[in-house]
Amino acid sequence: MTVVGPFGLTVQDRDLTRDVQAGMDAVERALTETVKSDVPLITITASHLIQAGGKRFRPLLVMLAAQFGDPAAPGVVTSAVVVELTHLATLYHDDVMDEAPVRRGVPSANTRWDNSVAILTGDFLFSRASQVLADLGPEAVRIQADAFERLVTGQILETAGPRPEDNPLQHYLDVLAGKTGSLGAVSCRFGALMAGAETWIVDILTQYGEKMGIAFQLADDVLDIASDADESGKTPGTDLREGVPTLPILLLQQTPVDPADPSDVRLRELLTLDLAGDDELHAEALGLLRRHPALEHARRETLRYAEEARALLAPLPACPAKDALEGLCDMVAIRTM
Repeated sequence: MTVVGPFGLTVQDRDLTRDVQAGMDAVERALTETVKSDVPLITITASHLIQAGGKRFRPLLVMLAAQFGDPAAPGVVTSAVVVELTHLATLYHDDVMDEAPVRRGVPSANTRWDNSVAILTGDFLFSRASQVLADLGPEAVRIQADAFERLVTGQILETAGPRPEDNPLQHYLDVLAGKTGSLGAVSCRFGALMAGAETWIVDILTQYGEKMGIAFQLADDVLDIASDADESGKTPGTDLREGVPTLPILLLQQTPVDPADPSDVRLRELLTLDLAGDDELHAEALGLLRRHPALEHARRETLRYAEEARALLAPLPACPAKDALEGLCDMVAIRTM
């Protein structure tokens, strides 16, 4: 049993371990080279989050999906680089919009430099992703364009917020489908497509990637409440502090208040206040939410998405790559414990 990549997936097959790790290493080298610029500051800012590490979840999906064809096909690593660059670019922009001080355990780009530098660095990464993508041909460009449209649509939906007639929880899931499901789907699609997998296999893996992209974001929602900074890589309760409703909060809001439970009453009261500028109130709200049944409910919902992703894999032929994809479903459970 071998741990593959910084994400921590355990793989039992030696050949699969070799192939996937070689692909991940190639992606890492390519990322470092692709963001280099003749302008030293751009190289520094564009390398900031690459050097900070990260799970490389999306490149891992590309490598595992490619196992259903020829994993050594030339477009596999290239497409993984495109997807990861796109993801990294969104992080620079997200941190500006969220005013996040920490990302991946290091100061965010907007904190280390300023908002303008962070936004322009994100734009630079998008442009480099487009340059790399052009080598993959017009079909790949169209696939990435569709995914990028979904990603931006999800971000706009999040920024606009739900309409009065919308269900807030469903609105949030629609946001995640665009912001994270789209990149999970395109990761698996690129991997299988570039490797020459059969069309029906490409379709199944694309659906799986969508579900897993959402599941991992929901797991992050749970981690944002339940974990400490060392585990999550960012400040605990960031979304709570900024008043951003994520899965635990939305589930809480759908549950009637229990007037006989002082903790429940107090938590609802705190959530009506501005927690951004009061560390004491934020810490109190975070502690109450960690003990509230809504957090366990959020865990169950996250696991449901992971199990739906696992079920999608059933028609695929038995192989070590299928086992590894099922292992990612198990990782969701581990991350939300």
